Amino acid sequence: MMKRVTLMEIFEHHIAQKYVRRAGLAHAISAAYHAYKFSLEYGVNPDLATKAAFLHDIGHYTWYRNGQWDYNLYKENDIHAIKGAERAHKLLIRLDENPVAAKEIALAILLHTDSYLPEQGIQLEPLQKVVALADTVDEEPGGAHHYRKISDEKAKKMIQKLDDKIMEHLNKEKIKNQATMN
Repeated sequence: MMKRVTLMEIFEHHIAQKYVRRAGLAHAISAAYHAYKFSLEYGVNPDLATKAAFLHDIGHYTWYRNGQWDYNLYKENDIHAIKGAERAHKLLIRLDENPVAAKEIALAILLHTDSYLPEQGIQLEPLQKVVALADTVDEEPGGAHHYRKISDEKAKKMIQKLDDKIMEHLNKEKIKNQATMN
């Protein structure tokens, strides 16, 4: 049986440090909390939902024109969900995440936004829906949610608290499943 890769292990990895910070650590943590709440509401695995939400913007690239952040240039050219799905998958595999879970997380990241998708739309799976919803709920006009600040100390406390909630939930599920088997 594989060990559970925690949000803290993901957070502390140098790849996550670089790219999650670039896209907005406060937003990533906030989206993970929203994903936890929505995962319980929609019957989705909270471990996968929070990891996908935490990493959903790991593929961000900063679009500048004349030295200034250009939101329109970003909206026009951005493929961060594609880059992020690949980057998150590689990171999760490196951390020894279950490969099936790593793929589900990567797909949720790939589909968390429809900004680059063709108009006909795609039918989202529940995990993908939860991650997209968690991101949308935390958005601010003009991408301001990417610039909210959080101290490392507060970030670590919040991530640890969320890891604890997830473990508690997974343990309850395990006990419930054992009870139904007996």
